[in-house]
Amino acid sequence: MTEPTNVSGAEVHSARRFVRAAEELLPILALAAMVVLPLAEIVIRPFISSGIPGSIPFVQHLTLWVGFLGAAIAARDGKLIALATATFIPEGPARHAAHVSSAFVGSAVSTVLAAAAVELVRLELDSGTEVAAGVKVWVAQLVLPIGFAAIALRLVWGAAGPTTAAALAWRWIARLLAAPGLVVGYWLSRTYLDVLATGPIWPWIVVVLASAVIGAPIFTILGGAAVLLFMSEGVPPATVMVDAYALATQPHLPSLPLFTLTGFLLAEGHAPERLLRVFRAFFGWIPGGTAVVCALLCAFFTIFTGGSGVTILALGGLLFPALVKDGYRERFALGLLTASGSLGLLWAPALPLILYAIVAEIPPEHLFAGGILPGVLLAGLVASWGVREGIRTSAGRHAFTWPEARAAAWEAKWELLLPVVVLGALFGGFATLVETAALSALYALIIQALINKDLALVGGVRHAVTECVVLIGGVLVILAVAVGFTSYLIDAEVPARLLELTQTYVQSPLVFLLGLNVFLLIVGCLMDIFSAIVVVVPLLVPAGQAYGLDPVHLGIIFIANLELGYLTPPVGLNLYLSSYRFKRPMMEVTRAAIPLLLIMGFGVLVITYVPWLTTGLLDWWGRS
Repeated sequence: MTEPTNVSGAEVHSARRFVRAAEELLPILALAAMVVLPLAEIVIRPFISSGIPGSIPFVQHLTLWVGFLGAAIAARDGKLIALATATFIPEGPARHAAHVSSAFVGSAVSTVLAAAAVELVRLELDSGTEVAAGVKVWVAQLVLPIGFAAIALRLVWGAAGPTTAAALAWRWIARLLAAPGLVVGYWLSRTYLDVLATGPIWPWIVVVLASAVIGAPIFTILGGAAVLLFMSEGVPPATVMVDAYALATQPHLPSLPLFTLTGFLLAEGHAPERLLRVFRAFFGWIPGGTAVVCALLCAFFTIFTGGSGVTILALGGLLFPALVKDGYRERFALGLLTASGSLGLLWAPALPLILYAIVAEIPPEHLFAGGILPGVLLAGLVASWGVREGIRTSAGRHAFTWPEARAAAWEAKWELLLPVVVLGALFGGFATLVETAALSALYALIIQALINKDLALVGGVRHAVTECVVLIGGVLVILAVAVGFTSYLIDAEVPARLLELTQTYVQSPLVFLLGLNVFLLIVGCLMDIFSAIVVVVPLLVPAGQAYGLDPVHLGIIFIANLELGYLTPPVGLNLYLSSYRFKRPMMEVTRAAIPLLLIMGFGVLVITYVPWLTTGLLDWWGRS
């Protein structure tokens, strides 16, 4: 007889680590290729005007792979983007039931989307279309069913939510309760003509919306609504996947993960400490100098990470103690960092500006120029609140000395040159937006790993790239299904009806702008900025044109309002993330952020009603 083999806990742990590493390797390699190919285009273009054959479509389709493999990893780690409303559910049976219910619905929606993606691949397999160089489109599309299937399974596996080892029995019970969601999703994908197209659709939509309130990932709201609405009209759910795949052909989309990678490479090393020192050396002597420095430093990192949550989570541990040490009140420090986490979204090359340009079909360079002065205004208002606090509390100041200023600037010289490299390459005409993004990622890697040597070439870079992939995965899976939802709204003529209704009751452009501010403030506190752009912008652009708004001005108003929405209670994203990062109750964070919410709200009104702030520099430079 063969004796049973004992497998130690260490061996199981080692096997799990190997599987995790193998899973992360493919999107890391895809992201690396996305950096290399555009850089090679820059080098080759002077000699071969046509560049590398197939380079652009390959980079676009690699973005799809990075996004959906990253989304699968995000689901594994419990990092898919969700509303903050679930945090208000009390611990105990109610929280457990919410986790299971949201996993049930999320897995059902993901299964429908996976089945739809399989149908898309099957149709493309028959057509035989090529990406480039003999690579078939269906090969690139394979990541769609793989990604959604992996997400569905992982939502079931994590149905219990964050639990301890002592709750092992509950974890298996939760998985058994959530697993039927996989069956329901597959059943709906096969029987929608009999079930959804012949009966009322609203109960299904209510279930999806309710699941979002209790913690289901945001993509399940938009994706679930999209497939349910299409299927209720007898349209195959594969239509949503057609729109999701179309996102991969957007020429500027690859710049999103590449600029995000730049931010993570900077944050992973000691760049925050160096920049804090240089800003403090130059501005620390004024009243509230440390507060001003913290606001500027947060804005700098938000430009590249795009998601304000990354800024709060990455820099909070450095900046909060610095403020308290210099004598600022903890409540002020908490509010300042919560608000500053979204500063920088109006400055190039912030990701929301790029995405808005893609959706609204306007040149990104126009938004980059249009956002300069509005961004300065909001940053200046936040900084002025810091100056007021410095005078009020006599917080510590740092005397200005040329030796310290020179030493700090010299130490941080490479980080300070990054905006010059990015904007010089882009506006100087040396590189496209995607090539500039790849150049910025390479630049950040070189200065952090090779010049400053505070980022390990293996472990540090791998961690930064993995975190980038997870964030981009959580964002791109939302964008992919949001495009399908928007497509349904357009097919249903919602933008035209909304415009007709608005023009019936609102004649004044000034009143329209005020209503727009209120509407976007609500949107900003309920939706993440990326899905809000994809869903809402197609609805607003026709209205903006009807009321004679400059398209760039409308874009800056949109992003400024959503930036303010990060602070809007009760579910503003920054409030939730600050509560998590600084381990403070949500109400305490909210009270601390309210003064800055009002101050930035005033700034948004100025941006709205003084269009010259947006269009002045743009008109001066010319809109070529």
